[in-house]
Amino acid sequence: MNKILEELGKIGIVPVIKIDDVEKAVPLARALIAGGIPAAEVTFRTAQGEEAIRRINRETPGILLGAGTVLTTEQVDRAIGAGAKFIVSPGLNPKVTAYCIDKGIPITPGCSNPSDIERALELGLEVVKFFPAEQSGGLEYIKAIAAPYTTVQFMPTGGINAGNIAKYIAYEKILACGGSWMVSADLINAGDFDRIAALCREAVMNMLGLSMVHLGINTGSSEEADKAANLFRSLFGFPYRDGAKSIFAGDAIEVMKSPGPGEKGHIAIGTNSVFRAVAWLERQGIPLNRESAKYDAKGALTLMYLKDEIAGFAVHLVQKK
Repeated sequence: MNKILEELGKIGIVPVIKIDDVEKAVPLARALIAGGIPAAEVTFRTAQGEEAIRRINRETPGILLGAGTVLTTEQVDRAIGAGAKFIVSPGLNPKVTAYCIDKGIPITPGCSNPSDIERALELGLEVVKFFPAEQSGGLEYIKAIAAPYTTVQFMPTGGINAGNIAKYIAYEKILACGGSWMVSADLINAGDFDRIAALCREAVMNMLGLSMVHLGINTGSSEEADKAANLFRSLFGFPYRDGAKSIFAGDAIEVMKSPGPGEKGHIAIGTNSVFRAVAWLERQGIPLNRESAKYDAKGALTLMYLKDEIAGFAVHLVQKK
């Protein structure tokens, strides 16, 4: 897959921005980065779109910037000249799509039915925008039409919000979600960039869905583990579940039969997407132990440890079921 699209997949959210006042463009971009979403699709729906892209590209190089609502080849040239790294269009225009391919810039055209997807495949695309997402049937419709097209990934846009992004992003064929709920025109025009940053942070947390899954306690032997797990069962009524390497007392306590990772044990943090959670942590400079990575039968990342312990506990991300 194209490197730019891969980076969008790691970020997972693409704020869709309409700029009415070009002076707001750079502060807005900085708010997105502060909120943990270093990406944006600046639409060409206003005359300020091109200049906004140019200023953000020049003054905020840490953001992955694209141009949206691109309808003509002339707009493609203007977007590229301003510094856009990807193009988004509301529909699949074969001329505009082919022009982007010839220019070597990734484009995600809007598709909402199998015929659109097949036209995109014929043009050699791997990712399409699903638009308007909620109005066209939402995630269940995407799942239905995705089944025959095993190589296609989707970027749903339209009706995505804080309440439904988690269910979208958990589906393996969703590259990223586009949305404007955290960058509404009212907030941008009011210059309320602190609020925008806060909404971005909330969006990232909703997307990742981070929560503690279980605590792993190290013991020195099977006998010691059995004793501890039985004590949890007798004291609190937690179900006892024996395994090859550990015994679970309920779902949240894992007693290791021999010392495992971490001086004292380990803490498992569940997430909707280990892949995106790893990328989010790395963007903050948090070192991870990539040698600890585990994958499922489809090659999706399902587990990875942080490099450093916290209070004597190893910490790992794990894919929520």
